[in-house]
Amino acid sequence: MKSVIVVGAGIWGTSLALRLAETGWQVTLVEQHKPGHVRQSSAGETRLLRCSHGSDDWYARLAWQAREGWLRLSERAGEELYIEAGMVWFARTPDGWEHASAQVLKNLDIGCEVLDPSDGGRFFPEFRGDDLSFLLWEPSAGVLRARRATQVTAALAKDAGVRLVRGRATPVPGDGTRYRSAVEIDGETHHADRVVWACGAWLPRLFDGLPITVTKQDTLHFAVPSAWSLPETPAWVDHGASAYGHGDVDGTGMKATSDAEGPPYEPEHGSRAVDPDSVEQARGYLRRRFPGLADAPVLFSQVCQYALTPDAEWLLTEISPGVWVLGGDSGHGFKHGPAWAGYVAGVLDGAYEPEPRFGDHPRTPSRGLRTSGQTW
Repeated sequence: MKSVIVVGAGIWGTSLALRLAETGWQVTLVEQHKPGHVRQSSAGETRLLRCSHGSDDWYARLAWQAREGWLRLSERAGEELYIEAGMVWFARTPDGWEHASAQVLKNLDIGCEVLDPSDGGRFFPEFRGDDLSFLLWEPSAGVLRARRATQVTAALAKDAGVRLVRGRATPVPGDGTRYRSAVEIDGETHHADRVVWACGAWLPRLFDGLPITVTKQDTLHFAVPSAWSLPETPAWVDHGASAYGHGDVDGTGMKATSDAEGPPYEPEHGSRAVDPDSVEQARGYLRRRFPGLADAPVLFSQVCQYALTPDAEWLLTEISPGVWVLGGDSGHGFKHGPAWAGYVAGVLDGAYEPEPRFGDHPRTPSRGLRTSGQTW
């Protein structure tokens, strides 16, 4: 039986552990805290699921596969982990990112509809779209209960035979190679045929030279009337303004926050208090797009982090024989969890080599895959 140690029990690590265990691997999953702990990027209350990725069709196809995976996982768990409420994209130009997304979705037969900004009233109790060129409606998009989904995936992995070990893991230096296919956990060395480091924002402190930076991301939820709840009020993204959100989920309030990269951040000990400037920035956007919510009180806030590569492409590379680094989720990685786990499992099985885009090579700065709307 092939063996693997997966380090990091965020959604990528738990999804991979589950997939490998169900296909015959002996799996150890290592986590220094607990699956779904609040320091994880995966522990945000919600994450968006969308197939739009600008002109890129690889991620669009993977997101569609992931949607099916989330629906199956919800059925297995007996709870709604994915709320398919749809998503409205606010397009500021007629031929920009949203236009490219629409063309890709249509080519892939993924449902979408181009609408006039005046149609915003179909989706929101109040809407101002006089600065927009059009709306892109993606009906099969929606919102994931992210923290809960991570916990459920970890529980299913344990049921499938995954051994969950709580401890702090470090790489083991090799003789003639950078690292051995082993992990040191609190002073004890554990060996396996493969080791996968899926540690998110902790990767740069473990491995020098990776093309990953970590940023602080403040997320905000506002107290709103019940008419602004999912699924009646869908998810929404304003790519050009680096803003996104969704209707109230489970009473935590309407999410309205920025997707622009925050300042550098240390995930283990960094402050978990949101910055006042983040609140004012979110209010400024509400004032412009949903004026009646401009003075809504903050109901819930949370600090997450992004582990960013310059081009927002993920990192999947073998840094020593049997030792793999999996990271750079860039804020758009969560939604792909079930499908991405299947892809990575195929790489570990030797079925195919990873796409060159995921290699440890020089990256050209770009934000075409993410929803930040920012370019360098």
